[in-house]
Amino acid sequence: MIESTINKLSKFDSWILASRPKTLLAAFVPVIVGSSIAYHDGKFKPLAALVALICAVLIQIGTNFVNDLYDYLAGSDTAERVGPQRVLASGLISPTEMKKAIFITFGLTFILGLYLVHISTYITLIIGIVSIIAGIAYTAGPYPLAYNGLGDVFVFIFFGLIGTVGTYYVQTLDVTPLVVWASIPVGALITNVLVVNNYRDIEQDSKAGKNTLAVKYGKKFTRFQYVTFTAISYLILFVVYFTYKQSLFVFLPAVSLPLAIKLIKMIYTFKDQQLNKTLELTAKLSAIYGLLFAAGILI
Repeated sequence: MIESTINKLSKFDSWILASRPKTLLAAFVPVIVGSSIAYHDGKFKPLAALVALICAVLIQIGTNFVNDLYDYLAGSDTAERVGPQRVLASGLISPTEMKKAIFITFGLTFILGLYLVHISTYITLIIGIVSIIAGIAYTAGPYPLAYNGLGDVFVFIFFGLIGTVGTYYVQTLDVTPLVVWASIPVGALITNVLVVNNYRDIEQDSKAGKNTLAVKYGKKFTRFQYVTFTAISYLILFVVYFTYKQSLFVFLPAVSLPLAIKLIKMIYTFKDQQLNKTLELTAKLSAIYGLLFAAGILI
């Protein structure tokens, strides 16, 4: 039934599937948090924030395209896959079509990013180029990050530190301790999305030679990693409160704590395809936390 439904997808719907819409929350959160701090500091630039958001989304989509292509070429996406279906493995999109889409997506990102360079400094150009290269190197090239235990580091740095601080920088031409601290929970919770993904795929990735941290260190370590990143995200709120903004509204993200606790229970009890729900809710947690954190900064 699932295979029949997939085969009926139109080309447009196939590209939507390839973009992995549920993962795009990872592109929104750092831009929203970085922009909220820029607004708090009286330096918010709406157009710069919008362009930064579009570039972030395009980089995420481009990275997803590259991941789909090179996981397919490496044989990582097989009939045994327990995660969401991939378009190349399903025959919905050809490798040639995907290569063209990757070039167009990252090319458009670079062109739009030139506006951010124009209103800021050459540092933005360097960040943009490095981000695009990293998006490709995540699963492509001679040393793919995702295949060598560096995927978690990539996500934390680029979706946490660079995404949040970079958004703030193009609007303010400055970097403050507050925005750096704020980038930590953003990066940690988005990284947890990858942690669940790798936890679910341990057996399959191990067979395919994809040496994620989960494959290298096992399920016990991966569960500990997930819990640690979750705990750090909420503890950071105390740093922000006592050091930068003594307002109880800073603790708004604590409203999402029941969901975080539920997810910790899920990762200790769920298996295989059940973890797809954990993955979905982890992505939602990162978005809810980010929105509440931004609101707490703005109020």
